[in-house]
Amino acid sequence: MFAWRRTAVRKRVVVNLADKAFSGILWAKRGPLLVLRDVELLEAGRAPQQVDGEIVIERAKVEFTQVLAGGGG
Repeated sequence: MFAWRRTAVRKRVVVNLADKAFSGILWAKRGPLLVLRDVELLEAGRAPQQVDGEIVIERAKVEFTQVLAGGGG
């Protein structure tokens, strides 16, 4: 496991997928899954949309993840 993966938990991140991205608090990593809370859906040409509840993303679908500076939970 890479050190950034451990330190990114409970920080605000942007998880980029092929067609959209999610901004939120990386709450947990459970095997091949990432769990985000306090999430906004980010899509090109649209305003960010608040998402209710938790989002579960398969790591295999993640293009890259950004850990935002000062993005504590």
